[in-house]
Amino acid sequence: MQNARDVLTPDALTMLQVIAEAGSFAAAARQLGLVPSALTYRVRQIEDALDVLLFDRSARQARPTEAGVELLREGARLLQDIDAVAHRVRRVATGWEPQLTLSVDGIISPHTLLELVDAFYAMKPPTRLKLRDGIMTGTLEALTSGRADLAIGVSVASNNVAGLQQGLLGDVLFIYVVAPHHPLATAPEPISDATLLEHRAVAVADSATRGGATMGLLGGQDVLTVDTMQAKVRVQLRGLGGGFLPEPMVRPYLEAGHLVARRVARPERNVRVHYAWGGPGFTAPGRALQWWLNQLQSPATRRALLENQDRKSVV
Repeated sequence: MQNARDVLTPDALTMLQVIAEAGSFAAAARQLGLVPSALTYRVRQIEDALDVLLFDRSARQARPTEAGVELLREGARLLQDIDAVAHRVRRVATGWEPQLTLSVDGIISPHTLLELVDAFYAMKPPTRLKLRDGIMTGTLEALTSGRADLAIGVSVASNNVAGLQQGLLGDVLFIYVVAPHHPLATAPEPISDATLLEHRAVAVADSATRGGATMGLLGGQDVLTVDTMQAKVRVQLRGLGGGFLPEPMVRPYLEAGHLVARRVARPERNVRVHYAWGGPGFTAPGRALQWWLNQLQSPATRRALLENQDRKSVV
């Protein structure tokens, strides 16, 4: 006896839909150019393989049973999926990647990034997008390890990776901020390292799977570690610690009085940020990656990715 995979072919699913829409085996046979006995035999083959009755034959009309209704519904979905796969394969054959993964650092504006994603989908490409969150060296590691195709917001050295290509996004100023009710909000400036040591620092964990980096921390300092830049902002808004944050990210909170910037004795931190792609074995970008690289050629887009933080999040 045949199994389900042998009989549930696209042609068979289409045949069952024609029977249900025609309302009888005879009418369906005429539409399909078959004799009624041949159509009945094919339906019985499917029923035997599934061990269910798909149509109630007690009346002159062919009425789907509950099992038949379920198979028709799932069959229609499968036929749509097959059509979608065929369309995607045809598009991929024209140079589109099946999937494009972006490793996006926490300093990048999510508002601008999603505007770019929206514009990408407006082209109706066959490429599926995957967005990965990254922090510091982890943003680049996702690219160099093959888990991403494009890294946006790289702030660590990448010159020693063979085949890696990069472009400049811009510079980001990191400033030291605390909540207005934090003790350091009224400390004399510039605040010395000795004074900072007396208070808890808030740090974002590097997303790298190996090693990782730390920035702005003092040896022996109490540290509260979080996973994202957004969590770091929330923690500092609560007054649970202080730390350096990108000026564009905290600008709305400074303007609203929810955070205050403090001048510290250590040198100002101005971080140069890049985007990167390629790596060992890389030949040429597909059409999806090339679209993103084209967008990143725009000075306005590069600036917005670093500056255009969402002000709606201000509490």
